[in-house]
Amino acid sequence: MNLQSLNGDGALDHPSLPPLHRNRHFIVLMSAQLISNLGDWLHLLALLTMIGMVWQATPMQITWTTLCIVLPMLVGGPLAGVLADRLNRKWLMIFADLIRVLLVFSLLWATQLWHVYLILIGKSIFDVLFSPAKNAKLREIVPSSQLPQAVTISSSIEQGCKIAGPALGGLLLAIAGVQWSFVVDAVTFLLSSLILLALPGREYQRQAMQTASRDAEPEERERQRSFWSDLVTGVRYMLHMRIIGYGTLLLCMVLLVLQLADSQTIVLFRQIPGIQQSLLGWCMTASGVGTLTAAWLSSRLHISHLSKMSAGAALMGLVFVIVGPIAAMVHAGSLTTGLLLLSFWLVGIGAGFAFIPFQVLLQQHTPVHMTGRVFGTVSSLTSASSATGPLLGGLLVTSAGVTPAFVLAGLLLTLIGITGLVRVKDKRMSPSMVKKA
Repeated sequence: MNLQSLNGDGALDHPSLPPLHRNRHFIVLMSAQLISNLGDWLHLLALLTMIGMVWQATPMQITWTTLCIVLPMLVGGPLAGVLADRLNRKWLMIFADLIRVLLVFSLLWATQLWHVYLILIGKSIFDVLFSPAKNAKLREIVPSSQLPQAVTISSSIEQGCKIAGPALGGLLLAIAGVQWSFVVDAVTFLLSSLILLALPGREYQRQAMQTASRDAEPEERERQRSFWSDLVTGVRYMLHMRIIGYGTLLLCMVLLVLQLADSQTIVLFRQIPGIQQSLLGWCMTASGVGTLTAAWLSSRLHISHLSKMSAGAALMGLVFVIVGPIAAMVHAGSLTTGLLLLSFWLVGIGAGFAFIPFQVLLQQHTPVHMTGRVFGTVSSLTSASSATGPLLGGLLVTSAGVTPAFVLAGLLLTLIGITGLVRVKDKRMSPSMVKKA
């Protein structure tokens, strides 16, 4: 096959730098992501509704459901990253999609919580395989000068699905019930796998990685012979690239505290008398709109990525402190609906500022031949936070109630955000923090 020229860091480049919408490989990857992400939100809303509203699961049962999703990411993130760097990324994504078709379909026959637990563990394992391969493929096929724009588009697609997914999920729940949401979700993974067939394969990936290694350090020029050496290399790179290390630490703290309350949102909804099941879908839609708003604002604010992340954490914290006590005192009605929609919109803005700039930062400072390992390691660390938060949140809600959990999480998020802003202002993220230690 004829390959376009590659730039010094291994990403696809072209002398005339055509716009991203003319990059056929980028369009294929984003199309597959769009369909897959849309199905993810259909599946999540249906699952939360089935377990939280229909089965009336306890706070700890909801916690175990969340843990079944994130624990495989904690254990398998770095390993999946190594596989993404060593295997054919295209076929790794297709394989993960096809297995998830079968797993999501199996939710149709789940009648007990332990059935759901096992299925979610299996699905999460293949979610882990897909994500680093997708991120590495994005880094491989997009020129470095267009990478921030590509990451913003990818993040916008992900957040845009939060709008269409819950809205469609709510419609499916009202017309046909929970099971049809699982059917549609399974079909999305099948469609994604078919679209991914149009991506370039191993030869393209090898050329990109070989070109990237020309300007790398001598010890990085040769392929590591050991699977575990690859894993250690990814961790070492993150520790040496201090801006990535600090950003990852900030993100992990935000996720840990956020999940104290966020994982128990369904419990907060249940305590409002007369609340409708469909409102959860519309609130998730409002959150998606908020995150899209943050994506638009982020591209126009000329401040550091770390400042945006800190501001996002503080905004989420302030909303949690306010909405937790208010939700315990109101009844279902138009005023309550408006309050919840506004709260989710603001939280979505905060989440967008906390997560999207970090993705841009990570893509900008990670060479293509290490993208899988670095993204896999980050996935593992963030999954550890996402796993610990719900566990602590479930214990807190069980012992003290859902309102104290939201207030405590809000106060901690606000503190993290303010501390981060002060630290960035003092350090200014000077070039010394970007260079390798």
